[in-house]
Amino acid sequence: MATIINGKDVAASVIAQIKSATADLQAASAVQPGLAVILVGADPASQAYVGSKSKMAKECGFKSVQHSLPEDTRQDDLMALVAELNADPTIHGILVQLPLPKHLDSEKVIQSILPEKDVDGLHVVNAGKLATGDSATGLISCTPAGALILVRQIRGDDLSGLNAVVIGRSNLFGKPMGQLLLSKNATVTMAHSRSRDLPGICATADILVAAVGRPEMVKADWVKPGATVIDVGINRVPAPEKGEGKSKLVGDCDYASCEPVAGAITPVPGGVGPMTIAMLMANTVIAAYRKAGKRAPNF
Repeated sequence: MATIINGKDVAASVIAQIKSATADLQAASAVQPGLAVILVGADPASQAYVGSKSKMAKECGFKSVQHSLPEDTRQDDLMALVAELNADPTIHGILVQLPLPKHLDSEKVIQSILPEKDVDGLHVVNAGKLATGDSATGLISCTPAGALILVRQIRGDDLSGLNAVVIGRSNLFGKPMGQLLLSKNATVTMAHSRSRDLPGICATADILVAAVGRPEMVKADWVKPGATVIDVGINRVPAPEKGEGKSKLVGDCDYASCEPVAGAITPVPGGVGPMTIAMLMANTVIAAYRKAGKRAPNF
């Protein structure tokens, strides 16, 4: 039986550290971390995400600001709002909820956020700092940062001698995840849909990270016995056993078959997901500490 990596518990531990760091910063410098979230349009999933982020920011003791803009917002108006937040000294983190409506250029908006306020870790400057090993001034993309904490829960901080395979090469997750594992001395293979013998590559992994967006693609024979499996996939699939028209969330791993083989595994939901919001809060408090000229906490 694998150890089930409970992302909710780990995220709660990170949030407790953030609350403490926030209180310390306010006591020492009278600085309250500020997070601004921008939502364009009325997508129900995006509204739910933004609501949970704003609620968590308040819980952490942050100044929490939410800008809800209409679906037909013009590019210039959105860019003007970002510029305004860039110039606001009480805002340390800016998050633009993706996806944006199709008429807007998301990349242009993201790259207009000051790198030191880019708490999503998506700016090319932050991506470059991660690639060159600069963790002292960069901000790391939230989901891979959270996934690494889950790996460290099982494998410790030094991954020397361990083989890690990341399935997926996206700029949002796969590439930064590979770089984070490298920074902890793992030997990293970046695999993807065009890799030859993908099951064989995965079966060599002491740490297997699946982020491809294909429901239950990773089967038991892809998993090395005793491996740590981090499932980043969130896929909604039909669940007729729950009733007509019902659905359920599953990961990129076939959990039922992989769990008996793995040494440790994240469930879906309740694994990597809770870590993403926790690391968004962590990035915000890190940004606030740096702005105040204080040494930022590590998570």
